[in-house]
Amino acid sequence: MRTPEPAALLPEDQGGRATFLELFFDLVYVFALTRIGARAFEDLALEPGHASVWRALTGGGKTLILLLALWALWQGTAWTTSRYDPYHIWLQTIVITALVCSMVMGVAIPRAFSATGLPFAVAYVVAQVSRPGILLLALHRPQYRRLKQRMLITFCATGVLWIVGAFLPTDPRVVLWLTALVLEYLAQRFGWPVPGLGRSTVSRWDIHGEHLAERYQQFFLVALGETILVAGVSYSRDPTSLTRTAAFAAAVVTSVLLWRIYVQRAGQILGEAVSRAAHPATIGRSAADTHLVMVVGVVATAIGYELVNEHPTGHGEIPWIAMILGGPAIFLAGRARFEYEVFGRVSPSRWVGFLVLLGLTPLLLHVAPLASAWAAALVLLAVAVADARRAWGRPPEAAAPPF
Repeated sequence: MRTPEPAALLPEDQGGRATFLELFFDLVYVFALTRIGARAFEDLALEPGHASVWRALTGGGKTLILLLALWALWQGTAWTTSRYDPYHIWLQTIVITALVCSMVMGVAIPRAFSATGLPFAVAYVVAQVSRPGILLLALHRPQYRRLKQRMLITFCATGVLWIVGAFLPTDPRVVLWLTALVLEYLAQRFGWPVPGLGRSTVSRWDIHGEHLAERYQQFFLVALGETILVAGVSYSRDPTSLTRTAAFAAAVVTSVLLWRIYVQRAGQILGEAVSRAAHPATIGRSAADTHLVMVVGVVATAIGYELVNEHPTGHGEIPWIAMILGGPAIFLAGRARFEYEVFGRVSPSRWVGFLVLLGLTPLLLHVAPLASAWAAALVLLAVAVADARRAWGRPPEAAAPPF
């Protein structure tokens, strides 16, 4: 029996699993992340010898802004369904609204800083404003309503920056949209402070730890699925080429290793870590930042797949190497933090692999991209083997979160 308002959390034995609607919502992000990758690839897919580092940096920065907006929308929706009854009609309305808006944002991503900026901004603002607005209509308890009031005021204020920016040329649009994201992130970090209305302490928020942990795991799988999709689509254009076959093999091996490193062992017991933490919401917020870093690394790795497939034996370019080696390096950096969140320590293999990838970068600048792809795969393989050796013959390590 559903609660008359979504303020009351479900019992733990009913609230741990994501609903089918939430999984449907995640499917939209498979499409949205492919659009992110396609946009970044356009800034990098130049003929060897003509790649522009400045164009790659500016294009990558703009693409990152769009990715951060997608993440902010997904995270806000995931936190909402982890705090309140996800089966309630008001919560399902929030998820459906976010689903539709995410789809519009995904369609608008390739030209978001030119022709389709307004649809992207409007969809984002509608999703972010409607969530606290709907909850204000549904919630009756003062302690819940005050937080939603502050969130609504914040998103209305930053929404002005999003909408105004959509009418401006590219450079001022970037400035306003980045400012809006920074303000939203800081507001979330400090409990949505609003003059006269105060702020809240995140550590006191009630959440379903198992549910939130599962949602992060599912989003990581969505990002990993995007790498498989990109690798398969790129290879299908010319599956008879031996060099492209080798590039596809490197992509598949790398994707499998990314999955293996993620799940061993922290990825398996994130829910346990959240449940054991003294402040579940604190580790939940920290895990959000960590998964964002890992997802950025995975998306960059997927872009590297496509670059290697297009130029397997060409001359390596700095922006290309940054994707091919930098993607796995960013993932390992996030994975190291993830391990700390779950166990309160970091395995040496994480930072050693990170440093090796950085050290290989200048050595592989004049080598074919295919060689760089296999070098990254071998480094990840070494990390996975080190994980397996450390766990061999020992009982499964229990979560020991430092929060």
